This record gives sequence, structure tokens and C-alpha cells, in this order.
Amino acid sequence: MTRGWLGERTRGIAALGGYKKPPAGRGPLKMDSNENYAIPASFQEAARAAAATPDEREYPLGGAERLVEALSAYTGMPAAMIGVGCGSDQILDMILSSFAPAGARVLTSDPTFSFFEERCKLRSITMDKVPFGPGMELDASEMASRSGGADMLYLDSPNNPTGFQFPRGELEGLVRSFEGLVIIDEAYGEFGRYTLSGLAAEVDNLVVVRTLSKSFGLAGLRLGYFVAPEEFTDAFMRVVQYPYPLASHSIEAGIAALADRGAVGEAVSLVRSERARITEALSSLGQFEVFKSDANFVLFDAGGAYGRVHSALAEQGIAVRRVGRVGERGGCLRVGVGSPEMNSRFLSAVHDLMR
Repeated sequence: MTRGWLGERTRGIAALGGYKKPPAGRGPLKMDSNENYAIPASFQEAARAAAATPDEREYPLGGAERLVEALSAYTGMPAAMIGVGCGSDQILDMILSSFAPAGARVLTSDPTFSFFEERCKLRSITMDKVPFGPGMELDASEMASRSGGADMLYLDSPNNPTGFQFPRGELEGLVRSFEGLVIIDEAYGEFGRYTLSGLAAEVDNLVVVRTLSKSFGLAGLRLGYFVAPEEFTDAFMRVVQYPYPLASHSIEAGIAALADRGAVGEAVSLVRSERARITEALSSLGQFEVFKSDANFVLFDAGGAYGRVHSALAEQGIAVRRVGRVGERGGCLRVGVGSPEMNSRFLSAVHDLMR
């Protein structure tokens, strides 16, 4: 056993638990990680072809900068306001490690993105969490009333795992009124109703974090980015971020993917329509409470059938996420919106199980 201060620190970190990844080999229908299976095969093939071009012996000098230019064209925001990272996870972690003051307190929702919560625990950042109501909605006025004394505001919009997104005016008002660092995590932003990226040009304490993992279906490439005021972006990219934060293959694939916005738009539209189909079909069974979602997944409360539904689906090779208690609901499951064929198999299995 490690001795001294290192042993004490190691055991303290180990006791935190950390972010829980879904198990590997969990069945042919992976509907528990919010991956995008609606993206066409041609889109993936173009990204793979671009990824095969770099010379692995060379550092990706200038690569991140070229990706930023492509992201600037995609978002319509100046390149000087855009930074990149190895997934939005890394960006969030580096913001906490470098910009959060000692003894920081962050205001967020309950639940929120579990990775962010675990990183706050790791860095001894206190979390003040506002719980969701019975209908899986947050009260913006309650968030504002509890903001006094908080150094940071973190909201995933849409929220994971509920799918909730504030009405735009409410979230804008909350952001503008907050004095400390504001992080809006838009990992699922394209599936929602709006983005606050443009607001970063007006609000000097706002960072909007986004990713190519979800709407672009590039989770395996670990391509995250953010939009923030130029002063913050410069400090992050020039001092905080690694000299070469992204692999050459990921950079080239990302640039190629950003050039095919039509395919992404069609995939997002398909996910939205399939999301509505799943919501309606689950609701029609009359045995679940299904919550409105602006993301690429649907949260539903299976109540006392929670464990039985999850286990029965797993036996059929259909993996959905066990969320458990959310607010007053104790049996919540989250299903990612897959391809139409995947969604049909999921709905058929649930229908047979509950009849």
C-alpha cells in the first residue's frame, strides 16, 4: 500500500468512484449512450477517407487551427472565439482545473451531466443543485434566487438525462444576470430548439461547450469545441490547452464532416421525428410517464416495472440506460434515439413486454 501523503491522496481519489462508463459488449442494439446511428454511411465513409490522409510521423502543426476555421464557418462565429479539445469532456475538465477559483461553488441542476459532477468532486468544488420538478422541468426563477454566492453556473442544455431545455428567453435572462463564470453545455444542442453560441459575443463570462460526438455521429474521434469571448479563448488555447490537443486523423475527419452539413441536418431531422415516434409510442402504452425531450434520447419512468423492463430488454440484446431516481421519480430509464430500425425493435420489445 502506498505510504505518506501520496497514499492518502490516492485513496481519497479512489473513494470518489469516478464517471461510470457503460459496460462493453452489451448487445447488438446500443441505445444507452446517446450515439447517433441516424447519420448516413456515406458521411462516415468520407470522414474515414479524410482520416487516412495524415502522416503519423508528423505532429499536427496547424491542424487545430484549420479545424477552428471549419468550425467558424459552421457556427458563424469568429475563429478567435472558438477553441477545441479532445471531446467536450476534456474542455470541461480543463476549465475546472484552470479557471475555477479555490473553494469554488457551482450552481447546477439535479441531475446534471454526471462526468461534470464527478470532476467537481475530484477538484473539491462544491455543487449547489436545484432539483427537477415532477414533470422534469427546472424553474429559472429558483435557479436565479440560489445564484448568490456561486462562482460558476453550469447547465447542460438540453439536459442529460432528462432532455429538458429552458425556453430561450428564460435561459438568456439567467445567463445575463449571473456574475461568475457561466458554462452552457450544448452537447445535444443541434437536437434542441436553439443555441446560445451567439450570446458569447455579448456576454463576457459565457462559455458555450459543444461537440461533434452527437449530431455528427463522431463520438469515437473525440472532437469537442467551445465558443467564448476572445480573451478567454486566447488564454485557454495558448496557455491551458495542450500544444497538440487533437490527433491528426481526428482533425482531418472533423474538417471533412463539417463540410457535409446537409447530411448532418438530415440526420438531426430524422432523430427529431423518431424521438416523437418513441415518445408517442411509449406514452400510448399507458404504463409509463414519458417526458418531453429536446435531445437525442427519451427519459421515461417505468415505476415498479423499472428493473423488469431493463432486464428483459437486456436479455434481448437491447441496452438502455438505468437512470433510477430523478426528483420524485424512482424508476427512470433513458433510451437513445437510434436508427428507425433500431427504434422499431425497441418499441416492439417494450410493447410485447408490457401487454
